[in-house]
Amino acid sequence: MKKLPYIFSLLLAVVILMQSAAAQAQSKVSPQAKGAIIGGLGGAAAGAIINKKNRVVGGAVGAAAGAGTGYMIGRNIQNRKKAEAAEAARVAEANRAARAERAAAAARAERNALAKRAEAAERKAALAQAQPQQPQLLQQQALQPTAMATGFAAAAAPMYSNNSMAGAYLPNNSYGDRSTPYASSEVRRKSW
Repeated sequence: MKKLPYIFSLLLAVVILMQSAAAQAQSKVSPQAKGAIIGGLGGAAAGAIINKKNRVVGGAVGAAAGAGTGYMIGRNIQNRKKAEAAEAARVAEANRAARAERAAAAARAERNALAKRAEAAERKAALAQAQPQQPQLLQQQALQPTAMATGFAAAAAPMYSNNSMAGAYLPNNSYGDRSTPYASSEVRRKSW
């Protein structure tokens, strides 16, 4: 019993030395080596305490068992760290891919919006070019009643041909502009 405090104080000194050594060389020693060293020292101390008849043999057996157990624990720690690092890399890659997809979708949406604006501008330009032709169609329609009245009905253009029917409706100058009524119609509509 008198030797027990000496053994505990020796064990405490060894553990303190190992902790300081492990703290200094933390990046140089692998988790398996740390586990084996700590386990070996703890096992040696425990074996020497347990086997009172032959403390050297008990310490050696305890050191071997402790080193093996410490090595296994260190290996499990290292595998867990590798798995966490792989998972973090996978999540980071998924986040990068999602950001790239969102950026590509935004770029596609911007291109589509620009194409729609250009198409609407082309339609407006086409309607603006078609508008000066409207007075000519109105003049033809104005001549038709006079031609019928004078008896030259055969010489007059048919009243409901495709060309004169297109002139019967006024073009919608705000076609494609969503802020105006009937933005989807190329011609003006009556609202009753």
